[in-house]
Amino acid sequence: MSTPLRNAAAPVRATYSISDLAREFALTTRAIRFYEDCGLLAPKRDKRTRVYGERERVRLKLILRGKRLGLALSEIGELLDLYEVRRNERAQLTAFLGLLADRRTRLLQQREDIEIVLAEIDGIERECRRRLKAEAAGTG
Repeated sequence: MSTPLRNAAAPVRATYSISDLAREFALTTRAIRFYEDCGLLAPKRDKRTRVYGERERVRLKLILRGKRLGLALSEIGELLDLYEVRRNERAQLTAFLGLLADRRTRLLQQREDIEIVLAEIDGIERECRRRLKAEAAGTG
């Protein structure tokens, strides 16, 4: 599967246990089951045991990459579903570009908000220092 979120592949195995994936991606098995509950992963079952294939391993890698980018699980799911349903990389790339643009806009706004708060903190600190200095000099 070629996706905009894909990175260098690890050695390919036929199947993985939930513990294998938890170790590989430094996750808890509970987190992996959560992604399954959200419909992002769909392992096969061998009686009560989950059996993950390469498809699920790649999807888990993409889920984690999307989370690092700050995408919501629903957005990650939409991207994964676009590829699964349409097998159309163009649609997936176009949707991904839209998500990235939205994320960039939010981050730029957050950065601006942070700069405003930091400037306010600087002003308050200066005023506090000025008042302490004046008090120490006996003029305050």
